Amino acid sequence: MANNSKTNAIRLLERSGIKFDVIPYMVDENDLAATHVAEQLNENISQVFKTLVLHGDHVGYFVCVIPGDKEVDLKKAAHAIGAKKVEMIAMKDLLPVTGYIRGGCSPIGMKKSFPTFFDITAKDFDYIYVSAGVRGLQIRVNPSDLIGFVSATTVDLIKTNQPHS
Repeated sequence: MANNSKTNAIRLLERSGIKFDVIPYMVDENDLAATHVAEQLNENISQVFKTLVLHGDHVGYFVCVIPGDKEVDLKKAAHAIGAKKVEMIAMKDLLPVTGYIRGGCSPIGMKKSFPTFFDITAKDFDYIYVSAGVRGLQIRVNPSDLIGFVSATTVDLIKTNQPHS
């Protein structure tokens, strides 16, 4: 069963006054993919967003939040942050950098505030899901509210061989 204790992400959203719901789901340790989460939530995968942490030359760490079934286009991500080259951070660095583990990384409440970019499709929906900061809990929230709260920018981040649905 999901861990129902309040996460840092949940506490921060509660203090913000933004309307949101915390939705538990069954975790499969062998399948941490967003597609599995969407199936558990019985939701459209295009509305279940995953949080990716990247590192760019001369710019450091930054965050990209994209639909769960898509891949981030590294060239588009580099352009968004103003770097020549970017790469996904190593899995071993995720917890020390963000305070979150794989499958529980939220764009809300990381150890430090990093530049954050949401894929433009987020604004196509009345609500989206992002991790609540632990495996087994998702936050359902209005994308515009969330984007404003984390001071994010919306840009096209998706690989073009995976067209927006």
